[in-house]
Amino acid sequence: MTDFTSRELRDACGSFATGVTVVTVAGPLGFTANSFSSLSLDPPLVMWAPARRSARFEAFTEAERFTIHILNAEQLPLATGFARSGDAPFAELPWTEGPGGVPEFDGCAAVLRCTRHATHPGGDHAIVVGQVESVDHDPDAHPLVFHAGLYPRLA
Repeated sequence: MTDFTSRELRDACGSFATGVTVVTVAGPLGFTANSFSSLSLDPPLVMWAPARRSARFEAFTEAERFTIHILNAEQLPLATGFARSGDAPFAELPWTEGPGGVPEFDGCAAVLRCTRHATHPGGDHAIVVGQVESVDHDPDAHPLVFHAGLYPRLA
């Protein structure tokens, strides 16, 4: 029993500013996620958490390969497009096919190409752990940030 509502918890967690990612798998399919974190440097592991209620849930939790795109501040259309649909943005945005047929987008703050290391239950989400196989990083990129339901610009 808790003394708070789901909305109160969501609002409280929304006060933690996060970066925004788009995770892609072969198909092509994409998924906007701000539930992303680095996990380990040795071995190189990252994690993200797709919602079980998503129609794309199984495609992402069962994919052997996926790519995490850490978005730059100019890529809000990419984030909002994949928040609504897993495939429609591919027709509207330029992309290339990376290793294993996984889609990749140019201009990101970072791109992490991963193989699935593990998947764990996480309540109404799953925790997908990926082993990072290769990385591209733009140290001059300004990240896309999500805070309190908005996308503010960093100073």
